[in-house]
Amino acid sequence: FVPKRMVPFNFPLSKRALWDPVPVGDVIGSHIAYYSNPKLYMLEKTLRLAYRHAKQNDKKLFSCFLLGTVAVDEGGEGITLTIDRFDPGREV
Repeated sequence: FVPKRMVPFNFPLSKRALWDPVPVGDVIGSHIAYYSNPKLYMLEKTLRLAYRHAKQNDKKLFSCFLLGTVAVDEGGEGITLTIDRFDPGREV
């Protein structure tokens, strides 16, 4: 089962290959929530800043960055994603 939103991994071109790039085996899906319980923490300040930026932007679509950290819980049962910074990016 591979959802339509998922795309295959692509690696940048390089002068030297560290492995044979020919696919081997069947296609499998990899999803962060399949084997673990993901948790998302976001600072209220970061969310308010992103919301304010979205409301002030004239375009329907715009680019930005949400920066944070990923940690595996003790025991390996879950993943915690903590978002603590908002970067509106550049219009270039």
